[in-house]
Amino acid sequence: MAGERALVDRAMNEGKGILRLMPNWVPRAFCIPGKRLKLHPNDYYSFGAERGGIDERWFASTTHAENGPRTLPDEGLSYISVVEPRGTSGGERVLLRDAVELAGKEVLGVAVMELHGGWAAYSKFFDNQAPLPFHVHHTDAKAADIGQKGKPEAYFFPRQLNNHGGWFPYTFFGLNPETKKEDVRKALQRWDEGDNGILYLSKAHKLQPGTGWDVPPGVLHAPGTLLTYEPQRASDVSSMFQSLVWDSYTPKEQLIRDVPPAKKADLDYLISLLDWELNLDPEFHRNRFMQPMAVRPLEEMRAEGYEESWIVYKSDYFSAKELTVHAGRSVTITDLEAYGAIVIQGHGNVGPLEVESPTMIRFGEMTHDEIFVTVEAARSGVVVTNRSERDDLVLLKHFGPKS
Repeated sequence: MAGERALVDRAMNEGKGILRLMPNWVPRAFCIPGKRLKLHPNDYYSFGAERGGIDERWFASTTHAENGPRTLPDEGLSYISVVEPRGTSGGERVLLRDAVELAGKEVLGVAVMELHGGWAAYSKFFDNQAPLPFHVHHTDAKAADIGQKGKPEAYFFPRQLNNHGGWFPYTFFGLNPETKKEDVRKALQRWDEGDNGILYLSKAHKLQPGTGWDVPPGVLHAPGTLLTYEPQRASDVSSMFQSLVWDSYTPKEQLIRDVPPAKKADLDYLISLLDWELNLDPEFHRNRFMQPMAVRPLEEMRAEGYEESWIVYKSDYFSAKELTVHAGRSVTITDLEAYGAIVIQGHGNVGPLEVESPTMIRFGEMTHDEIFVTVEAARSGVVVTNRSERDDLVLLKHFGPKS
């Protein structure tokens, strides 16, 4: 691993603690791409039609995607670009996962490595034209049954990337407060009868660009069709509870995929994946909906040429901010922890690295829109400069659990 360590050190030195990451595309066989990821129209099936369309881009990921037997060895894993010819994905690269393993104290900090053992979060753009099945992500207790960790996640809907709302910009969350476990059992028993009717037990919320939701593990949800920025824990476990979505059948394997072999026919076990109290919360909107919260008084920040808000802030496992630097301005931003970031509008510099939000990306092509800021750089302060005379420079920043 000496060669990889040398690459990590070179990248750290070149970026003064800021690492440039390469685009990380993930296909999903059960999804229809919403085509808001800025990929070239010809490239949404670049993994092959049998693998499904690309409707996700993962950020700062040390988590391998769970996509069945044809999943590539590095699918879902982010690479650090060390040297790359312009307009290509050539040059040298090293996995962010390897960088954390080899230099975790420098990348994340001593406390994070001791508490969490690595980078315990990642984020993604989820971009689907049709709604997903009603499903749940496991709690730690249930994920432990299959040797995994639970998966809390959160949603934010960037205005810049939602030029259309897809076919159904509404998300079902949780269960109606009067729902009984027997109602869920009956729905699961109807799996092979067509629509098992489980959405009758829930209600949908219209999705609003510029806002978000907190989704703890154990909560049933059927994500709608806005492009979604999703900070989440480093896990990929799930169980689908809806048999039919708009006449598209959900294979039963998706219900029992992450269930111990001895429990795959056990409906009581499947129902036990649900956090019953959270699903039936009559104040679900009040407790889980997130409006942006300014990190400082807005007037003060605007006077200095920027605005920054917390956009994900209800989870202990991750958080996220939206940073806007106004045209022609430069600001020094400090944070307590390392973070990944994606540029969604404008162009400029983050530290010594040039950044820009691309108009169109070819599959396999390098971009300058994604970075990872190491802990020392974050705490020392990162100079973010907007090189445009007219356009805002906007970044979304995703953090892992606190040290």
